[in-house]
Parts: sequence; C-alpha cells; structure tokens
Amino acid sequence: MQLKTEYQRCVTPATFPFLGPNNPVKRGTNERLDALKRLWRLAYPDRGLPSLESELWKDMGWQGSDPSTDFRGGGYISLENLIYFAENYQVSFQSLLHKQDGERAEWEYPFDVAGINISFMLIQMLDLQLGKPASFMGRRFLQLLSEDEMAFDNLYCVAFQMMDARWLAKRASYMDFNDVLKSTRSQLERELALDDVLSVKDLPAYNLLRR
Repeated sequence: MQLKTEYQRCVTPATFPFLGPNNPVKRGTNERLDALKRLWRLAYPDRGLPSLESELWKDMGWQGSDPSTDFRGGGYISLENLIYFAENYQVSFQSLLHKQDGERAEWEYPFDVAGINISFMLIQMLDLQLGKPASFMGRRFLQLLSEDEMAFDNLYCVAFQMMDARWLAKRASYMDFNDVLKSTRSQLERELALDDVLSVKDLPAYNLLRR
C-alpha cells in the first residue's frame, strides 16, 4: 500500500494543483502557502520571511517577485522536492543555493527555477506523466521505489547535485542550462542502468551529496 501511495504521489504533476498563473500560490490552499514559507525558512534560517510578493524571493532563484508564477510543468511536487532537499541534504542544498562550489559563471542558473526543471526532467525520464511505466527507466524507478519509498526525492537530490557538477565542468553560463540538463539526464540514465544499482544510494553520483 505504501509503495502504491508513493508512486501515485510521483506519477504526474497533474496529481497536484498547478501553481501557475491561473492557480497561484497566493490564492491556493494553506498547505501550499505554508510550503513556500517552509522552504524560505530552510533556505534562510536567519532571515525574516518576506511577503508573498517581494523582490527578496529572487534571492532564492525565483525569476520574479511572486514565486507562484514560476511553477509550470513541475507542479506542486517540485516544491516538495526542494523542501526534501533542504531538510535531508542541508550542506549540498546550501552550497548549491549560494553557489559556493567551484568557479562560478557571471550569469548563473536561478536555483529554484532550476529545481523545477529538474523535477519535470525526472517526470519525463521516468515516464511518470503516462501514469504507468512503459520504458526501461520507468520500470527501473519502480524497482528503486520498492527499496526506498522516497526514491523520487532522493533521485531529485542526486540529479540536482549532478547537474551542478556538470555545470562547473562545462564552465557553463545561463544560456547553456538546457544543454547541461540534457547531459545530466544522459548521465543519470547511464548510472540507473548499472546492474549493481539496487537503490538510489547505490548510484555513483549519490556520493556527491553532503548532509
């Protein structure tokens, strides 16, 4: 039952109300409002919480002063992924948020918007938008989920850390983001295809994460 429940949580962004312009966070449920506030407090524990329309949200990597307008294909699950990352891999989350590793580009990728794109990339890669896995990657995900009920969230954290490592290796700038995301997906697919990977923690790139 737990496996089925967790799969349904991941199966498609349509499972959740979208946080787009027709259903923004500020007009949504208290749960969604609380999730955004929770993410801010995890990201900036020593800073006060801004209003839901404030230029301060751009510090976290939202493109505008209203973070609800950045949610598209990722849906609510992308916000859950970011919160999980912040709570379970705090060192990696803070390092990526503040771009602390390596030589950074003058025009960096916006952190939270990148996170939404990674959620959507994983949904596509794992065939979760279909509701039933039809590809090798989709079936592989079900195997991972049977070992770890938080497999999607942990895979998200691996993918985010992997993406940043490839970003630095490429010496990428903002306009390179889509290419870096594609190469991240390719590397993740190669690692997931390894015979000795029985859980997300068996992925070679999992070792990049820091708690």
